[in-house]
Amino acid sequence: MAVAALASREGWHARLDLCFEGGRGATRLARREHVGPLVVQRPLYPEGPAVCHAIVVHPPGGIAGGDALDIAVDARAAAHALLTTPGAGKLYKSAGRVASQHVRLVAREGATIEWLPQETIVFDAADALLGLHLEVEPGALVLAWEIATLGREAMGESFRGGRLATRLSVRRAGHLVVDESGEVRGGSAWLASPVGWRNARTCAALVAAGRRVDDDLLGACRDALAAWPGTAAVTRLAPDLLAVRYLGPTAGEARAALLAAWSALRPALAGRAAISPRIWAT
Repeated sequence: MAVAALASREGWHARLDLCFEGGRGATRLARREHVGPLVVQRPLYPEGPAVCHAIVVHPPGGIAGGDALDIAVDARAAAHALLTTPGAGKLYKSAGRVASQHVRLVAREGATIEWLPQETIVFDAADALLGLHLEVEPGALVLAWEIATLGREAMGESFRGGRLATRLSVRRAGHLVVDESGEVRGGSAWLASPVGWRNARTCAALVAAGRRVDDDLLGACRDALAAWPGTAAVTRLAPDLLAVRYLGPTAGEARAALLAAWSALRPALAGRAAISPRIWAT
């Protein structure tokens, strides 16, 4: 259902609300509501009826200062939804107002959500907040990543000014177990610091929440990341909560590194082969 766009002198406010339902070996997109320029294409089933793939599209292609995007995904019992984007997101140069994107993923008991967007390009002088909020009920699984690259690689642009703020929260069975905030400012010493970005251009993180990660799987994730340039860490924060972090030279290498980790995690935690979404090859 589409509702009239919300626009003001402060920017576009867009919202996307999705609900997936499962049962009898199939997942369907039971509800999709959107406000403003934020939609999903028709559901796709490249893995068969059990897994519903959805492509989230923001027609303007980028987020300007003052824009606010909110994405909410609710997967009911036995549903399995995989969501991605058709291309890189963009955070444009700000004229003084903050741009924001908040993603909230709720996996009900026995459900699986995979949130695998392509990278977000942070333009020089952008001022933006990216939030990722996970809620995982018992027996559910969320595999979610975010990739942010500072400056436009193709233009040789650096991040000399502006700000990127991030927020990650994870709730398990209603209890807050992770609440993490970060911030990097363009041109700051933190970009070159050995305890900061280490002169990397791209920062990425993957979270696996809800299913037990044993020692063998932990080791497999670390082995998968070893082949990629940059700095990577794999941390088991709890028996059923894993965080993968990566700093590297390019967005492409960051995505490939996370894809390698996801390829180890997905079969073990979701019981499915790691098949990349077709849209990535177009």
